[in-house]
Amino acid sequence: MSIKDEKIWIIGGSGGIGEALAQKFAARGALVVISGRNRDALDAALKRIGPGHHAAKADVVDRGSIEDAARLHGPFDRIIMTAATYDPGAVSKADPDKAAGIFEVNLTGTFNVAQIGASHIKPGGQLVLFGSAAAIFGLPNGQVYSATKAGIVNLAQSLRAELWPQIDVRLVTPGFVRTPLTDKNTFAMPGLMEPEAAAARILRGLDGTRFEIAFPRRLIWPLKLLGVLPHRLAFALTARLRG
Repeated sequence: MSIKDEKIWIIGGSGGIGEALAQKFAARGALVVISGRNRDALDAALKRIGPGHHAAKADVVDRGSIEDAARLHGPFDRIIMTAATYDPGAVSKADPDKAAGIFEVNLTGTFNVAQIGASHIKPGGQLVLFGSAAAIFGLPNGQVYSATKAGIVNLAQSLRAELWPQIDVRLVTPGFVRTPLTDKNTFAMPGLMEPEAAAARILRGLDGTRFEIAFPRRLIWPLKLLGVLPHRLAFALTARLRG
């Protein structure tokens, strides 16, 4: 199979990293299907991606809509799950209803896409799930979002063990990328990247062999170091971030 023959489904492809990935895959000749909850946003993104591609209205928390989109447009060479929601703030002060919604979209939604999508991926194809640098180690004001992404990391690891080599499960661990979600942040975001630059790194990683595609290193490696330090030392360091 050549790159030009690929069919790729990007859930959350109407903006941010998802749309940037869709544009890059389309530019190299792949057939792209994007999905999301907002029809107007999907149609606008489709015009930017270019002719010959498709959009399907689907909600990751609605398993029926994911199944319908998969049956209508599949099978796929790659399914990429980028959809997520976010509400910044301390976990201890989070609104319970908003927190439940974040868990439902980010974690349950990713589970739905992974479980349903697996049967619509061609042999040897890819299932790509998105974690986050925020999932590497719990920080003060780490937000409910971070906990959902940590769950996705574990989910991706389990699926890799269960589905390989029939399906090539990958994990993307991006740092701060300029999107409507990160626009909500009021703190400094080291290594902030534009969606196009992030998409380029992700595309190179997906064409390679590494399970995890993590960037930028200046943010990722200090967080990973926290994860291997003795807890007493790691918590002493993170306590300084409470502000």
